[in-house]
Amino acid sequence: MSRDSKPTVLFVCIHNAGRSQMAAGWLKKLAGDRIVIWSAGSEPGDQVNPVAVEAMREVGIDISGESPKKLTTDSVSQADVVVTMGCGDTCPYFPGKRYEDWQLTDPAGQPIHVVRQVRDEIKRRIETLVSELVTTSA
Repeated sequence: MSRDSKPTVLFVCIHNAGRSQMAAGWLKKLAGDRIVIWSAGSEPGDQVNPVAVEAMREVGIDISGESPKKLTTDSVSQADVVVTMGCGDTCPYFPGKRYEDWQLTDPAGQPIHVVRQVRDEIKRRIETLVSELVTTSA
């Protein structure tokens, strides 16, 4: 990543239907256009989890227009930071990339109160990530 370019963050989970979509939504809200945001899944689902959509809507973030995308080697190779969420060894590894593995409950099939807890934990982690990636000018 050069000094003039924006950092690129890739969120990866298995179905790209819950955790990674919520993380991308939070990052877009908290970092705006200061970070390039991608999300993908090793085995993408058919749609974004409706309970995840509802949980994010409660905090003013609309992810209903998103759709699960297939993880590609190119997306990993082009990202500066790769955040994995339960996809294990299916994510390609490139030396020199920053990898983080976030152990989070899979929201699939969970009631809304559990998905809210996952949403709020993702927000805390995104706030930390933004503070590390975005330098503010005085």
